[in-house]
Amino acid sequence: MVLAINIQATIVGWQVYELTGSVLDLGLVGLFEAVPSIVVSLYAGHLADLRDRRNIIVICLFFLLLCSLTLFAFTGPLSFLLETYKAYPIFLVILVSGIARGFISPAIFSFVTQLVPREHYPHSAAWMGTSFQAGAVIGPALGGIVYGSFGMQVAYGLDSLCIGLPFLLFFWINKRSLPERKEKEALKESLLKGLRFVLKNEIMLGAMALDMFAVLFGGAVALLPVYAKDILFVGSEGLGYLRAAPSLGALLMAYYLTYKPPLEKSGRVLLFCVFGFGVCMLVFGLSHSFLLSLAALFLSGVFDSVSVVVRSTIMQTMTPEEMRGRVSAINKVFIGSSNEIGAFESGVSAKFLGPVGSVVFGATMTILIVFFTFRLSPKLKELELKNWV
Repeated sequence: MVLAINIQATIVGWQVYELTGSVLDLGLVGLFEAVPSIVVSLYAGHLADLRDRRNIIVICLFFLLLCSLTLFAFTGPLSFLLETYKAYPIFLVILVSGIARGFISPAIFSFVTQLVPREHYPHSAAWMGTSFQAGAVIGPALGGIVYGSFGMQVAYGLDSLCIGLPFLLFFWINKRSLPERKEKEALKESLLKGLRFVLKNEIMLGAMALDMFAVLFGGAVALLPVYAKDILFVGSEGLGYLRAAPSLGALLMAYYLTYKPPLEKSGRVLLFCVFGFGVCMLVFGLSHSFLLSLAALFLSGVFDSVSVVVRSTIMQTMTPEEMRGRVSAINKVFIGSSNEIGAFESGVSAKFLGPVGSVVFGATMTILIVFFTFRLSPKLKELELKNWV
């Protein structure tokens, strides 16, 4: 699934930029993904605590497959729609995809903890990160290479094949009974209960807020097509490598963390890694060297992987079983959608500051946010995950 998502993101970014030549439209791709995802996330978390999580995942994968097949059709029988309406049909497909991804995230997070014993949560978080990053490494490079070598139609065909496979494979996973809820709650009370739980947990709230603002301001993924085409001059294949570089760094670090998860001085490690991520993005924003840009993105992935594993372990160990769907949905609003909103922020700021100015501004904001969090969240700063597992 991650492989398909990253292949698709690489192709869509390049296709939209070729269709319109607008950095703002690159940001709109993220916005059309994020808004529906945010709108449905809280209800999706409520649903994941009430209904069979595997069935929710299968239904969402079905709609993601339909979206991939529609993008594939835009390169053939439906190509006239792009000729007439430019990128707007693509935005519509991305909107539907955003709804599906809004529902699937809480279901997957909640389902995993039904499969894995509690004492293995830190290791499972690292293995999940390894699996995620493996797809994120291969997907962008593969998408860029296939697009550059065989064309957009073949690339979207590969995307459809990759999302179709997990759709079929999930039918082979046995269902798991849901944890019993102590009392029945109305929808509003159910959603508010999950929100109150997060707001009262200083460690969880601090980790979510730190990651949210870092991703919101620090990410530069939406502008990679601009860097590949107009600053580094490396084309669609180079774009694939630029997108893959942070994921390769994250993959290697995530694999290391499967053996040595950050259980000691976890809060300080988290803050240091988000700071390191901001510095890497600052270097990338100012670089005009392809190799230096790759190195900066690679190291940003290394730092990001550690923060993801720490935050995932915090959520898994501190969340009651019957509230996992709702807490995961809140995390999705905080973190998952900040990727797409961050893409929109990058597009808007690039419109006024230029692509380099946009990345430098975002990286500087990320570094400042780390200092604010260090001062304002003492419990997060002193966190030791070994005391929770």
